[in-house]
Amino acid sequence: MPQSYADLGRILVIIPTYNEIDNVDMITGRLRASVPEAHILVVDDNSPDGTGRRADELAATDDHLHVLHRQGKEGLGAAYKAGFAWGLERDYDVIVEFDADGSHQPEQLPRVLAGLHDADMVKGSRWVPGGSVVNWPLHRELLSRGGSIYTRLMLGLPVKDITGGLNAFRAPTLRAILNDPIDGQGYGIQRDLTWNAHKRGFRIAEVPIEFIERTHGESKMSGNVVKEAMIRTTELGVKHRGAQLKDALARLRGRSEHAGEVAGRFVGAVSRAAGDATREFRNGKGR
Repeated sequence: MPQSYADLGRILVIIPTYNEIDNVDMITGRLRASVPEAHILVVDDNSPDGTGRRADELAATDDHLHVLHRQGKEGLGAAYKAGFAWGLERDYDVIVEFDADGSHQPEQLPRVLAGLHDADMVKGSRWVPGGSVVNWPLHRELLSRGGSIYTRLMLGLPVKDITGGLNAFRAPTLRAILNDPIDGQGYGIQRDLTWNAHKRGFRIAEVPIEFIERTHGESKMSGNVVKEAMIRTTELGVKHRGAQLKDALARLRGRSEHAGEVAGRFVGAVSRAAGDATREFRNGKGR
């Protein structure tokens, strides 16, 4: 796989934040060092701890760093959708989803970006060979792996790490998949973006990453988030598999009707031939 991303055009890395004052300097600094050409958009949901103000201070001294302020906490999906709109309006060629807490390592982003040479969407994957997680308890790893497996089975997705949040898109791909339904609130946006890309026939690649559990701040993941994602995945899966069954039955019925038509034409042809032979015999032509 090529390691260069220099010819991909203008790159925008979107970082949603809510109470990430302990991480915003760290993550923006490491990204600027790892991918100097890229621009960064911090999408802050009016963080009470001053994350947005600190991001403004950083942006004031760096023309590659931008801040989008939102009125309040409306969920990860809504923050990313706002960031996508901001980036597409400004004609960036590549747009990246990136966590604020350091769990996605900026030093691995060049390899993820390079994957776009052979794909329309690239996922930084924990569950492909070479991928890993650090500082996760066993139950959380099982939950994440199980969630991806369940989603793969329900939706027929050929992707190992469906719920992974490090994703890079070519701009035309992102524009197309945003026209399809997307979870506007929680972490289901990662499932929906991947699902929409697959349904539209875009090439999805997975690049192994090492995912590190945050050391500062609080995780936004909760039991309710997981429950909501499972319910929505089940609804999508039932609809998808139901449509597949309906199509299969329609094809089977179509083949049956076609076989009936062929048999009917054959019987009709035989009957006409028999009738012609009978008439010829009666007229004496068969003697």
